[in-house]
Amino acid sequence: MTIFYFTGTGNSLAVAKRIGGNLISIPQVIAGDNLPYKDDIIGIVFPVYALIAPKMVRDFLDKAKFEADYLFAIGTYGNSGGSSLLSLQKQARKNGYSFDYLDQILMVDNCLPIFEIGAEIAKIPHKKTEENLERITKNIHSRKKNQARASLPNRALSAVVSSLLKYEKSAQKFIINGNCNKCGVCVKVCPAKNVEITSKVQFNDHCAGCQACLHLCPKNAIHLKNEKSDKRWRHPEVSLDEIIQANNRQ
Repeated sequence: MTIFYFTGTGNSLAVAKRIGGNLISIPQVIAGDNLPYKDDIIGIVFPVYALIAPKMVRDFLDKAKFEADYLFAIGTYGNSGGSSLLSLQKQARKNGYSFDYLDQILMVDNCLPIFEIGAEIAKIPHKKTEENLERITKNIHSRKKNQARASLPNRALSAVVSSLLKYEKSAQKFIINGNCNKCGVCVKVCPAKNVEITSKVQFNDHCAGCQACLHLCPKNAIHLKNEKSDKRWRHPEVSLDEIIQANNRQ
């Protein structure tokens, strides 16, 4: 089994680790021109941003060529998965293949402008994350089939939200406080190569929207003007080193 994943603060990587197999970080292979992959089972695990898969995940699906007996896609989300799985299946079919199993799993929402992380962590027991992860893992290993579904209003909302929210320049609004010691973690955890350190920390115009730099700064030095709290999130089953290994493209 081969699983391709995209992660900012560890949620999707934690899911991929639990399912098992050979794990490949999408940021580490996205620059390639010819991306053929063959295995008995191939999967994609991704976070849902603005009710859609991250742009880098969508770009990867346009470039990759899969040869497998069984294909699956799992979306991790914290508030609503929208119609992200329907969109992913549509894109897959456009590229000549189809996912056999699609599913979503509710986890901590780490979007700082909208959610207070402490409150999100307190909700974990009620989200049934572990129960659903166990179910999804069993379904994949038994090669169960499942197609994505979404109501018409949900599809309409997803289309509107995903068209309005653009992440490319969003990091340029991040605030760096006096705690910053230029350690470089923000550079290493950025999957989009959007952060540079010269005389100061500089954010460029191709942000992926993952907020890894915000959440994983060891000094809690990166902030948003409209963030709900200064508490941060990293999945407890994923280390900072694992996220650096997944995302560092320098």
